[in-house]
Amino acid sequence: MAKNRFFTYIIIFSVFISSICGCSASTASNSTPAQEAESFDGKDYIEESSLTSAGEDIEAAVADYTPINNYDSELSVPTYITKVDDTWFIVDCYHNRVIYSKELGAPLNNWLIMSSEATQPHTMASDGVVYLIDDTENNRVLVYEKKDDKFIYTQRFNDIGHRPHYTVYDKATDTFYVWSSVTGELFCFRRDASTDRVYLTDKRVISSLDGIYVRSFSIIDGDIYFVSGVSDSQPDAKILRCDLETLDIKEEYPVPDEIAGMVQLTKIDKGFLVTVSTDKSGDQSKATIVETPSLKDLSKGKYTDIYSDYFIGGGTPYYISNVDDTYFLTEHRIKEHSIWSFKAAGKNITDVNSLY
Repeated sequence: MAKNRFFTYIIIFSVFISSICGCSASTASNSTPAQEAESFDGKDYIEESSLTSAGEDIEAAVADYTPINNYDSELSVPTYITKVDDTWFIVDCYHNRVIYSKELGAPLNNWLIMSSEATQPHTMASDGVVYLIDDTENNRVLVYEKKDDKFIYTQRFNDIGHRPHYTVYDKATDTFYVWSSVTGELFCFRRDASTDRVYLTDKRVISSLDGIYVRSFSIIDGDIYFVSGVSDSQPDAKILRCDLETLDIKEEYPVPDEIAGMVQLTKIDKGFLVTVSTDKSGDQSKATIVETPSLKDLSKGKYTDIYSDYFIGGGTPYYISNVDDTYFLTEHRIKEHSIWSFKAAGKNITDVNSLY
């Protein structure tokens, strides 16, 4: 009898512990990171977002807001394209807009304007609930929420480094990462699941990149890779592989001067694609896309220039994104060829199409 009572107490205690932890092991394994976002309760963050007037009364903002069509039939330096749920988004950098559509391929003036509050934004990321846009020239991060199929600008963060340039949502860590492109600072944001309020939870620094224009990073297998940038203070251009939590450098990959001004590093099936904006001297005519089986091979010149073979060549390829089994490339300096789609099978680039 005493033995049975003991096991009864153990079961009750276990249920109590499970309840205060918030989920069981089976619940955690079946939930998405967005569903598991923490309620911060005034702890473990650096800064709470500032609410916009719409954020103060979002119901009224939704009632008063009518989405409007995109003004232009052409893009002006598009930098990023992605899809969230059933909606496509294009960051139209020099038009100071983010536009959206349910239909990829629809005429651009049939797309709707999501944001016109940012100056030369470069990327947008979402966890499916909130949408973060880097407001590059104003050193801000803007937060939008989707209500009744309308995108409402509800929150913001000021003083986010200098020219925040690249924003990613990482499911594995349930964190938005925003890169300050010339100060070596990585800003980390999380959403409170109970309120959808966004918090700046950490700022990580890699001091060796302070003062160097680094256009992006890539999170690959739990590590973060920074592409090489061009600066008088860094004589040797290199890609850095760092610990995501600490930004401690794990490995350096020297790169040739010809491809030193990188834009982005993308892992594909049998290697890497690297978009390049300039050479070490800043010459934009050297812009290209290269493929390499290993980052260690770059310094040995073991890479293949694929830009003119699969694309037109002569422009400035920028960010590559991935949706399902298809990759998307944005580029500028080539009229009527600003967004491409393609597939990467093994080392081969296939199904290349010019979308806009």
